[in-house]
Amino acid sequence: MSNSSSISHFLLLALADTRQLQLLHFCLLLGISLAALLGNGLIISTIACGHHLHTPMFFFLLNLALSDLGSICTTVPKAMHNSLWDTRDISYTGCAAQVFLVFFFLGSEYYLLTIMCYDRYVSICKPLHYGTLLGSRACAHMAAAVWASAFLKALLHTVNTFSLPLCYGNALGQFFCEILQILKLSCSKSYLRELGLLAASACLEVACFVFIVFSYVQIFRAVLRIPSKQGQHKVFSTCLSHLAVVSLFLSTGFLAQLKPPSISSPSLDLALSVLYSLVPPALNPFIYSLRNQELKAALRKMMNG
Repeated sequence: MSNSSSISHFLLLALADTRQLQLLHFCLLLGISLAALLGNGLIISTIACGHHLHTPMFFFLLNLALSDLGSICTTVPKAMHNSLWDTRDISYTGCAAQVFLVFFFLGSEYYLLTIMCYDRYVSICKPLHYGTLLGSRACAHMAAAVWASAFLKALLHTVNTFSLPLCYGNALGQFFCEILQILKLSCSKSYLRELGLLAASACLEVACFVFIVFSYVQIFRAVLRIPSKQGQHKVFSTCLSHLAVVSLFLSTGFLAQLKPPSISSPSLDLALSVLYSLVPPALNPFIYSLRNQELKAALRKMMNG
């Protein structure tokens, strides 16, 4: 038994038991991180250098790529270090920083996907008002609101979690620092306060999900009113990348967080946590670059000098 004042470090969940599997996991994490860094880095560079891409859709895509980069860089380096050197340690301060950054980047990504859905809704359902509703000033304000709200949410959860007394050791059942795993170590009923904050955050996320669903219902209705099949396909194709990214982000997150306790196991929990925390940031840039002809053309132009 110990309390939080005596805890100097936490023990993360080991990705594997044998040395061979640890090295294999290191290589897999290295490949995922390099794919994420390359893909998101190319998107950021292409949009920043391509002046014709300075539109609301690509402005929010640039912000999404920054969020994906931050998300990958928060969890993967420590997991790679632990796999390579066969350790499980993370400092108390490092764990608090990881909790904050995970909440910050995952929250900002979800809010950005919601705003990008609004961008698609306005461009298809209210095209005559697009310049007014999504001008440069409005886009800057929305992006600032996304980052500020994600920062405040992450700060609130981190401060509240690490102010709780921890009496049940320092071993976490996750390969990165996660709030629910830290709450399991608390010996005070004060953890109910953090659970209340998590419930309030969940309500906000549900509201974003309802907004996304409502927006796509309106988009589908607008597309179906287009007389020609070719016109329908052309308009709806502008939404396919965003819809694929939203589906990937939400499906992996819901699968990891809302799975039935009856099918829970350490190996399954670990696989699902890797799925929702690492796969979307690595695949998002490729989904967008494969579907967006304008982005692909700008990328080819940049790479050709």
